[in-house]
Amino acid sequence: MKILFAASEAVPYAASGGLADVTGSLPKAFCEKGHDCRVVMPLYKSIPDTLRDNMIFVKNITVDVSWRKQYCGIFKSVFEGITYYFIDNEYYFSRDGLYGFYDDCERFVFFDRAVLEMLKYVGFTPDIINCHDWQTALIPVYYSIYYKYQQGYGGIKNIITIHNIEYQGKYGKETLTELMGIPMYNASLLDYDGYVNMLKGGIETADRIITVSPSYAWEILDPWYAHGLDRILVTKQYKLKGILNGIDTDLYDPEKDRYTVKHYSIDDLSGKEICKSALCEELGLIKSDGPIIGMVTRFVAHKGIDLIRCVFEELINMGIRFAVLGSGDKMYEDFFCEMAARYEGKVSVTTGFVPELSHRIYAGSDMFLMPSQSEPCGLAQMISMRYGTIPIVRETGGLRDSVRDNGGSDGNGFTFKTYNANDMLDAIRRAKRDYSDKKVWTELMKRAMKCDYSWSASADIYLDTYRELLDKE
Repeated sequence: MKILFAASEAVPYAASGGLADVTGSLPKAFCEKGHDCRVVMPLYKSIPDTLRDNMIFVKNITVDVSWRKQYCGIFKSVFEGITYYFIDNEYYFSRDGLYGFYDDCERFVFFDRAVLEMLKYVGFTPDIINCHDWQTALIPVYYSIYYKYQQGYGGIKNIITIHNIEYQGKYGKETLTELMGIPMYNASLLDYDGYVNMLKGGIETADRIITVSPSYAWEILDPWYAHGLDRILVTKQYKLKGILNGIDTDLYDPEKDRYTVKHYSIDDLSGKEICKSALCEELGLIKSDGPIIGMVTRFVAHKGIDLIRCVFEELINMGIRFAVLGSGDKMYEDFFCEMAARYEGKVSVTTGFVPELSHRIYAGSDMFLMPSQSEPCGLAQMISMRYGTIPIVRETGGLRDSVRDNGGSDGNGFTFKTYNANDMLDAIRRAKRDYSDKKVWTELMKRAMKCDYSWSASADIYLDTYRELLDKE
């Protein structure tokens, strides 16, 4: 099969979160299975020169943005066997940062139209275009309106993968004619609750809707999780499917991780204690027999930070030490920084995104805390298990699908159901109790490390979904 991933970010070129990990890793799994999967993304200013040097200029074209024609440069590069295409327009993409600009709607309207126009010039006609999140949700809309019956475009199937339904691309109705160039008789495709909703347009016109975990697929039918889109999704259940994300097991490998001080494996765990000791020295944590809880997260409400705030002192009194890495809302950053100042030697907080340190926190911590209010998939809990660091999670989304509670002595972590600080505290107490029994904890670590969350299994489910669509021709 020929597959094109359309995404606003992908490692190693540009990343702001888990979306980039997926669009950078899943194509490799497809190619290893004999399929031709390529990626198209914007040519951002932030892409390092070392990666730009390998790009080849393909062609420059013009792209319609409603009544305007905008310059579009097409570049191409190959990284680790995967072909990447880059859409260039300095006015839209030569900026500091990826998102959060006043004209994001116009920027990604241009990008989505450019992706479809690009296919005429790159010698690659995909069987499947897999779009990711609202930034690419207009691709199936434009395809259904303008391209479906053009020569060379027939038979292409469009899929949209929803990584986080909270972000939908909602704008005023004037954007239909001023930016998108959508005929008024097609306005109903994007009209929702008095706004133009780009993600809703993708949901309407895509051949299949995929979420990043099975649990999230049914959760977003509930108003609590759907951020207003439950009414349209309930009518589209026939094309909704959840597929659990995977992780890059080469990047996150305790046996050869270049960012850790000592390698270790499921057969020889001695190096983990060395990693823990080194983490304490690096972060200024006191060395003791108690566990270290690691957190690599965004400081936003749906990550469950409020639960931690409620019982933080109880956790410190239990002998827990914290190694925290993240950034986000100022009130949460201020909270963690205040705790680090108040409990010096027991709490370390690093604000920002430091990939190298995240690896050392995964390797050097004993437990990993994710008390999320909602979590479409979550990758951190899978990564932590890869390093024998036991996750403590709330049962939601992909956390429910990947972590089994150790209450029956056959789990790979600790879970709690209700969004309640005392329930989270109880799960941490149970984890600390098992941690005090070295034999029990070692067996738990090994069970966690045996879990296979590589992209290979998820890639097979994706490929089956693609084949199912193409076989319906």
